[in-house]
Amino acid sequence: MSGIGKGVTTASILKILQAKGHKATAMKIDPYVNVDAGTMNPVEHGEVFVTDDGAECDQDIGNYERFSGQDLTKNNYLTTGKVYQTVIERERNLEYDGKCVEVVPHIPNEVIYRIKKAGSVTGSDFVLVEIGGTVGEYQNLLFLEAARMMRLKYPGDVLTVLVSYLPIPDMIGEMKTKPTQSASKLLNEAGIQPDIIVGRSSAPIDEVRKKKISTFCNIAPEDVISAPDIDSIYEVPLNFDKDKIGERILAKLKVRKKKATDLSKWKKFVQRTKKDKKQVKIAIVGKYFETGDFTLTDSYISVIEAIKHACASHGYKEDIVWLSSEKYEKDKRKTKELSEYDGVIVPGGFGKRGVEGKINVIEYCRRNNVPFFGLCLGMQLAVIEYARNVCKMKDASSSEIKASCKTPVIDVMAEQKGHMKNKEYGGTMRLGAYDCHLEKGTKSHKAYRKTKISERHRHRFEVNNDYREEMERKGLVIAGINKKRDLVEIIEIKKHPFFVGVQFHPEFKSRPLSGHPLFKAFIKASTER
Repeated sequence: MSGIGKGVTTASILKILQAKGHKATAMKIDPYVNVDAGTMNPVEHGEVFVTDDGAECDQDIGNYERFSGQDLTKNNYLTTGKVYQTVIERERNLEYDGKCVEVVPHIPNEVIYRIKKAGSVTGSDFVLVEIGGTVGEYQNLLFLEAARMMRLKYPGDVLTVLVSYLPIPDMIGEMKTKPTQSASKLLNEAGIQPDIIVGRSSAPIDEVRKKKISTFCNIAPEDVISAPDIDSIYEVPLNFDKDKIGERILAKLKVRKKKATDLSKWKKFVQRTKKDKKQVKIAIVGKYFETGDFTLTDSYISVIEAIKHACASHGYKEDIVWLSSEKYEKDKRKTKELSEYDGVIVPGGFGKRGVEGKINVIEYCRRNNVPFFGLCLGMQLAVIEYARNVCKMKDASSSEIKASCKTPVIDVMAEQKGHMKNKEYGGTMRLGAYDCHLEKGTKSHKAYRKTKISERHRHRFEVNNDYREEMERKGLVIAGINKKRDLVEIIEIKKHPFFVGVQFHPEFKSRPLSGHPLFKAFIKASTER
């Protein structure tokens, strides 16, 4: 089933193979007809992760980067739409020499080509390929066909891991293996026998259940890997290592063992997160996490993980609270409850829904010295709040929020106007890594400890330079700019514990063993509060 942990499983195996001295990379295949993740609804699909080279990807790419410490590229992400688009373009360019182009074998062959490319451009010994969706779905059949064809074409070099669910119904109290047996059977029907089965459950798999899965799924008991619920996803590689999944993979692929698994630094990080008793209470004010009666935190998963990394570096445990921005639109007085929190984050987003509530939240944080961190849209709304309430530009707004606003302190970028006019939305934003020059003496410069940085972007709107001088004159600090385009990247205000807004997404570059400088500075200010 979806959300069972395929991405974390892939990232964990990647980490283990690295820890054994092998060079490995990972690739996510999404079965959607979307060409990339950029046009997908974050409430339905979760966060859109952006790479240095500007690829808009599924959030699993973020897990791969965080676990491996690598910066991945567009070669590490693939969708059904991208495959079909490429094959059709090649057909139009006569690259198939006039042959009839068919779904099989040409679509699976394109998938195989891209898997091999992901390995060759990174010089990797292993490519871990996560196929999204559920076994038996029509959507991913062509990717399973590619896996089947690879097993035939490269015997001994391809191994299949099935991640399956083992429920423990409350009314029975016994772990049931039947869903996993069915999943294995469906995989067999696609022509693939799983080599390893990772059993996800609320509790560890006992020997009785391992033997039962072994009997009915045609694998050895030691190839059934237990994946019980745990407090932190960062414990998963340590759990897998106990079941010797790395050794099983190397033995099956007949790859010589380079060294014993060295996860010592990773283990220390996990232990540190467990020992942290002091808590810091952080409010995330957003609009992409309410889905019916449930809260979908996947929309801001990189922000959550960046908070965790920063808290661990300071010896604190995060206490994250989700606040809907819309409730602060209806009643501004409710912002007083923000005094309960040690710090407030306003993350990125699009459209006008909930923005006035976020602006009210930002105003409260500025006036009452609550540490504030604005990301992308959060930074733009901080500029609007400052323009309205400090610079007395009463009509200040963004042309994204109000197309006819008289004082667009945030306006669409020049090159974006043509894209929007022609309705060219997919893959056309300002995407990927861009340089930023930091002003000495600012909180941002102090956090990074250098004057030139590179961060990842995903936006169409920018601070309007027509109003920049006036806002600076009234005290707004432009702490970082892109010199090539003279674009505002970071804003701050003085005489405040921490009030920083960034046009980029620093959460994409945060890593467990090296938290992001700005998140660490924000958490430090929050703990001092």
